[in-house]
Amino acid sequence: MKYTRFWFCSMLRPNILFKLMISPLFCKERKGEGGNLVDSGTSTVYFQKGRTAMKATNNSEVYHERQKLQFCLVHSLNSLFQQKDAFTRAKLNEISERLSLEESNTETWTPFSVLFKPHHNVFTGNYDINVLIAALEEKGKSVVWHDHRKGASCIDIDAPVLMGIVINVSVTRFGGIWRSRHWIALRKIDGVWFNLDSDLPAPQSFLDAHNVREFLDFTLAQGGEILIVLNEKQS
Repeated sequence: MKYTRFWFCSMLRPNILFKLMISPLFCKERKGEGGNLVDSGTSTVYFQKGRTAMKATNNSEVYHERQKLQFCLVHSLNSLFQQKDAFTRAKLNEISERLSLEESNTETWTPFSVLFKPHHNVFTGNYDINVLIAALEEKGKSVVWHDHRKGASCIDIDAPVLMGIVINVSVTRFGGIWRSRHWIALRKIDGVWFNLDSDLPAPQSFLDAHNVREFLDFTLAQGGEILIVLNEKQS
């Protein structure tokens, strides 16, 4: 499999670059801290996410974390790995601080630097893509950025090496007065694709592969970004 190198700018820090790849193949309830394992069975409640029909599910094998503040990256990664505390707020803060130290020579200190770190907000989280990539690389994963000029039809969602998909979308909160970016994990579990968005009350299963691609196309049309997570680091 051949990969083309692509330098992807941070969504928050345009001066920081991480090397990503563009692949031609990818053109009983248990409560934890912010997470739930939801009991089994599929309801008949359907809703529209964008233009894509999905159905609410209760599945004992699906781990799902709910949104707290702006820690959606923590929730997305844990849902992606289907494991409580696969990543913690402390761990992502540590990664963020390390990245900040690596670029410290180019930073100018201001009174806001204490609160608004280069890669996250101390109080709310709101981690950027650099933290996502570094966190996944520590787990032996790699990230492929999907060229938004191409549709989702060229993404091989059945590739054996594919772990899951993380998307980044723009959201408004508090009646529209607060606009920010939001991380969402999608993963195929026991043959079914799930939307593990931490803003949802429960995991939502896609009807089929076609609906997954419809959802991804809608994401791209709305200015979202698609990041494909692979189970192997690519050289």
